[in-house]
Amino acid sequence: MTLFFAALVTVTLGAQEIKPAQKPPKAEPQKADAAQTQYVLGPQDQLRITVFDEPDLTNSYRVDADGFITFPLINRVAASGLTPAELQDRIRAMLSNGYLKNPTVRIEIEQYKSQFVIVGGEVRMPGKVPMTGTMTLPEALAAAGSPTASASTEVIVTHAKKPGTDGPGGTKDPESLHVNLKQLQLGMAGQDVILQDGDTIFVPKAQTFYINGAVRNTGQFIWEPGLTVQQAIALAGGLTERGSDRRIKVDRRTPDGHVVEISLELYSQVQPNDTIKISQRIF
Repeated sequence: MTLFFAALVTVTLGAQEIKPAQKPPKAEPQKADAAQTQYVLGPQDQLRITVFDEPDLTNSYRVDADGFITFPLINRVAASGLTPAELQDRIRAMLSNGYLKNPTVRIEIEQYKSQFVIVGGEVRMPGKVPMTGTMTLPEALAAAGSPTASASTEVIVTHAKKPGTDGPGGTKDPESLHVNLKQLQLGMAGQDVILQDGDTIFVPKAQTFYINGAVRNTGQFIWEPGLTVQQAIALAGGLTERGSDRRIKVDRRTPDGHVVEISLELYSQVQPNDTIKISQRIF
C-alpha cells in the first residue's frame, strides 16, 4: 500500500505541467509629481523626457523662446501652454505616427524658469519667486524669506490680468484678495490661495497701537483687526498689582487729524494708532 501511494505521488508530480517563465511586465511611467500636474510649461523651462526602452531619445530638453522643443525623429514640438501630461500625450502621438510602436513617454520638470510671482513689502527677500509647480501662498512667502517681525497678519494677493471673454484684446480686471495669515496657518477653510503666474503678493507693514500706565510692559504693539482692550492688556503682560481695569482712557486720532480722549471698556475694540492709558486702583 505504501509503495502504491509513493508511486501515485510520483506519477502525479511528474504529470504536472511545467509553465515557461514569464517575462516581467514592461515598465510603466510613474505618475507625475502632484506639484507638476497643473503647471503650464513656458519658455526656458527644462524638461527630462524619458521614452522607455529608447535610450537615444531619453534626454533633457529646454523649451525655446518660441515655445517649442527640438526632439529627435519628430523635430519641433510645441510645448508652451501645455501641462507636462498634455505634452506627454502629444509626443507619444507623434512618435506613434510611423516611428515607434506603442511608445511610453514620461516628462518631468528639471528646472522651472517660465513662471513666477512677485513678493514685496515686509518680507526678508522681496523680489521674483519662481513657481515650482502648483504654489500656495505660504510656499511663496517662505521662498521670500518669510514675513518680518513688523509685518501685518493680512496679506494682499493680486492676480495678474488674464485674457477675457469679451472679444480680441479683452482682459479681466486684476482681482485682489485679502488673506489673514493666522487663519491660514490654522487651516481655516477658504483661506488657502493657489497662486497663478504673474501674481503679486504684498505684505504690508503692521499697524500698531500704544499702551502705557499700570501694565507690566508699556510700549508699542502690533494691532490686528478685532483687537479688544482686554486683549491689548494681555499683550502688554497684564495689569500690575496696582493696575485697574476700570476708568480706561484712550487717545484716538479723528479723521480730521485731531487727537481726542475717550473712555473705553474691556470689550471695546482698539483702533490703529490708539494710545491706551491704564490707571491705578484708588484703593
